[in-house]
Amino acid sequence: MPDTRPDTAFVNGVCSACLSHDEQKRIDWDGRKNDLVRLLERGRTNSSGYDCIVASSGGKDSTAQVMDLIKLGVRPLLVTATTCMLTELGHYNIRNLSRYASTIEVTPNQEVRARLNYLGLTMVGDISWPEHVAIFTTPLNMAVKFGIPLVFYGENPQAAYGGPIGSQEARQMTQRWVSEFGGFLGLRASDMVGLEGITKRDMQDYQAPDATAIRKSGCEMHFLGQYLGPWNSRRNADVAVEAGMRIKMPSPANWWNFENLDNAMTGLHDYMMHRKYGYGRACAQLSVDIRNGVISRADAMEELFQIGMRFPHHYAGVPIRQILERIDMTIAELQATINRFSRPELVED
Repeated sequence: MPDTRPDTAFVNGVCSACLSHDEQKRIDWDGRKNDLVRLLERGRTNSSGYDCIVASSGGKDSTAQVMDLIKLGVRPLLVTATTCMLTELGHYNIRNLSRYASTIEVTPNQEVRARLNYLGLTMVGDISWPEHVAIFTTPLNMAVKFGIPLVFYGENPQAAYGGPIGSQEARQMTQRWVSEFGGFLGLRASDMVGLEGITKRDMQDYQAPDATAIRKSGCEMHFLGQYLGPWNSRRNADVAVEAGMRIKMPSPANWWNFENLDNAMTGLHDYMMHRKYGYGRACAQLSVDIRNGVISRADAMEELFQIGMRFPHHYAGVPIRQILERIDMTIAELQATINRFSRPELVED
């Protein structure tokens, strides 16, 4: 785990993700599960017919959460914020998960989304900026609309991957947490109005309910992984595959073949992450496996050297030219954008 990863604290040379991993072993998970059961009692008081919302992509973590909640006798409503460029495999897995629970998939105007992808890439070096926004706003909007007081997300990212000391303890996802850790990179939805012909109405799909509406609804967002743990991505993948989810290695720059299968733009997002921070998807996945004893650090470093810096000519079967066509960008413009955000001291061409 490099110290160039944003928000990652180190204590005596040990990153906060490793500190959190050790702390997980001392948590009273039976007590946490009891806390969850009490929390779920709140959800059963609403009139929607659903006990909670699960923010879902149809992937491994969403599927495992649904299976775990069903075992607890919970009836979840799945809310999926459509990805920037949904893959065939992602579509299949969303449909597969809908066999177990009712699903609402919210798809905003795709022309507007493509313009937002372009702006995210050129302004802050993140083509997935609008997807990050929608992931945190869409389920909450549906919860307020239907009067469902609980929304569940998967892991606390700071507990699983590292963050500021103390942030790994959060069980509830507050609006302050979303603002700080939601991947907005300093941009608000309102900042996009007037750029590339985008209107205020266009950005309504990316706005969370106002604080008054949230307070009146009594809705809260929680990390399910903070109650049913310790969080384990490989365990989640095994549960999901058993439930019918299909997997496939999305890119030669990935270590896992069971993560981020739903958005063809993820490869470019991950590559830009590596160029900006010297830290990409393979590094994140290998770091998790080191902590869980799946691979040694020495072997992981060798693997990372081989796969961590590869350009995503294809991702989940979609060539980069199709992605550039979607956002109306040339190869030359992409290369100039990559160079503008790259840190030469961290990466080599």
